[in-house]
Amino acid sequence: MIKFTAVPVTLDAAAGEDAPRTITGIAVPWDTVATVSGGEKVMFKRGAFDLNAKPARLLENHDGRPIGIVTELVDLDNGLGFSATFARSKAADDVVELIQMSAYDSVSVGAVPKKFKYDKNGVMIVSSADLQELSVVSVPAFADAIIEQIAASEHDPEVVEEADEPQPDTSLQEETMSQETQVEASAPDAIPTSPIFASAKKDFIMPSAAEYISAAFVGGDQWRAMSEGIRAAAPNVLTSDIPGVLPLPIVQPVYNNFIGRRPVIDAIGAKAMPQGGKVFIRPEVTTHTSIGNQATENNALTQGTFVVTDNQVTKATYGGYVTLSEQSIDWSQPEIISLLLDDMGRIYANETDNVAADNLKTGATTTRAYTAASATDPSYWSAWIAGAASTILSASNGNLPTHLFLSPDYWAVLLGLADSSKRPMFPQIGPMNAFGNLTPGQPNGVAFGLSVVVDRNFADNTIIVGDASGYEIFEQQKGALSIDVPSTMSRTIAFRGYLATLMIDSTKFVKAAMA
Repeated sequence: MIKFTAVPVTLDAAAGEDAPRTITGIAVPWDTVATVSGGEKVMFKRGAFDLNAKPARLLENHDGRPIGIVTELVDLDNGLGFSATFARSKAADDVVELIQMSAYDSVSVGAVPKKFKYDKNGVMIVSSADLQELSVVSVPAFADAIIEQIAASEHDPEVVEEADEPQPDTSLQEETMSQETQVEASAPDAIPTSPIFASAKKDFIMPSAAEYISAAFVGGDQWRAMSEGIRAAAPNVLTSDIPGVLPLPIVQPVYNNFIGRRPVIDAIGAKAMPQGGKVFIRPEVTTHTSIGNQATENNALTQGTFVVTDNQVTKATYGGYVTLSEQSIDWSQPEIISLLLDDMGRIYANETDNVAADNLKTGATTTRAYTAASATDPSYWSAWIAGAASTILSASNGNLPTHLFLSPDYWAVLLGLADSSKRPMFPQIGPMNAFGNLTPGQPNGVAFGLSVVVDRNFADNTIIVGDASGYEIFEQQKGALSIDVPSTMSRTIAFRGYLATLMIDSTKFVKAAMA
């Protein structure tokens, strides 16, 4: 049931004590949106009420106790006009007195909608409804629902007039109820299931402690009304209001995108570094013995010599440290030290590989011209690498290349090589005539029969063909070192290692000289 309230009323004196007492006015204005007591927005269309229906009851504040009856309904231009007669009762007399004092000046309807729809703003638009009751109230939902006059039995003809035929509303699709229903104060498209009171919503005043205890003791409707009012008046609690009880979960493990891969060191292999001395010797045969044909019997053989050079290798130290407060160590979760050591290990790996990559490129002194404009031509790649292999074979006393070292830019070019039919030169699953296999998702592979080593620590335009045995890397990883500092309640954690490189045979490498 929808119950609507109206506003200001005027009251004239009754026409004698024994005369019937009537009020006239506007019960519901047409095409006016009102927010009713339940919070819903409702609007009645002209012609929504049956003027010849069973007379509705006249109540006070929708309390269910009749104080009279609605005697006439009239369809006016501005709303539903009404006339109502008060009963001869003490309750009715009190209401008449209050109307005369202007304490009551409005009316509120109680109606059950039968045909209705919702507009895009969620307003229920009622085109057909049954009037169940009319209540005298002090605060209405509709400002134009007023008591215009209280007088003798005859109503004022200027107030209640015949209206034109109601105009149909075709702006929205209607929902028709097959039987009497009630309006639920929920979603706009819901079918009505509970009463909506169109009287203006009154502010709830929080009870005192004594009033609360008294209502709890009495129970019944009084306690139920107070409980509902307290719940409705309670403020909303948002997360911004309760930061003290909201946990801050940590999703583990901690993400670290730094890859501590060492492509060059892994391809060459790190040798053990001797413990003693800052400098150590790596011997190398630089002059080989001579072997020749004995011309005649008893003649001297070919005289030769044998020279071993003492290549001196200097150790270098690489490392870093971080000082942590004792509090950061004790309070962190997950433990900060394990995260720190993991990151130090990654950075150490990258830094030492960078040194190895730079020294390899610097130490490869033999060059072969490479025309960058021909980089996308597979036949050019094949010819250039074949020429480099030939140079190594001749210059290094018969050694052949094992690896192809590339910077990322030329690795991408190599990866994209295709034949004249647009087929990849190095497919992942290679047919019998494939010259290798490369994929974007692996850091190495095979091309032209050589192990491909791509390293982001190489400078751009790096192409080196070589035999890995001609370049040596020595390393002693020292790992982490932790020292407490009592004066500052902190701990210094260092990560370090020794590394040295030696281009022991540059004839085993050929690098591209870009043109």
